[in-house]
Amino acid sequence: MEFAIVFLAGIGAGVVNTAVGAGSLITYPALLLAGLPPVVANVTNTVGLTPGSVAGTWAYRSELRSQKRLIVLLLPVAALGAVAGAALLLTLPSETFKFVVPILIIAAACLVGLQPLLAKSNSEVRPHHLALAVSVTGASVYGGYFSAAQGIILLGFLGIFHKGGIQTQNALKNLLQTAVNIVAAVFFLITSQVDFRHVLCVAAGSLLGAPLGAWLARRIPQLLFRAIVTVFGLAVGILLIIRG
Repeated sequence: MEFAIVFLAGIGAGVVNTAVGAGSLITYPALLLAGLPPVVANVTNTVGLTPGSVAGTWAYRSELRSQKRLIVLLLPVAALGAVAGAALLLTLPSETFKFVVPILIIAAACLVGLQPLLAKSNSEVRPHHLALAVSVTGASVYGGYFSAAQGIILLGFLGIFHKGGIQTQNALKNLLQTAVNIVAAVFFLITSQVDFRHVLCVAAGSLLGAPLGAWLARRIPQLLFRAIVTVFGLAVGILLIIRG
């Protein structure tokens, strides 16, 4: 039953990660409920969601073909940010992680809801690649440290600094999120404790969910996803604070 719940959470995370970008708000609590310590749960979550991130990026490959120059600029900074964030996770005391995680979850959940207000309309957006690169670096540090809602953060920055449609921005978000997850996953596999049984459950689920997320993202209003993830994220963050 424990592994079945984590597998189902992986499916949900694959859907949400590809469509919106906050899948860890589903799998991370499921891994905590399975009895994993917070840092081990976070590391296991990052490694487990990586295959689903790759699948989600592949589903958006057609939207990425026109973004090659921007991809060349942003992928290296995303990788560097991921290494820095992963190193912070393993360097800072676990007590710090327990204190910071609920705050990060609540902040990410709020960003899910506020992102449409932060993003300008396509006619008002002006490309600003330097500002976007700096923003992606910061978001990648966050993603390497704690992956929950990094996609939403990336999508928010892309909405501000990138001129393009929501589907192109979502495609870039998925690619950058995948890069962060791959780099952080390799770092964790080398340096940290990973629960491979739960990794397999999350990975299998996310691989199934990611293509469905891409399909839904093109058909279901984004506000519906944002509302669900915002409420869920706030509830999880508040629950973790209460549990202490």
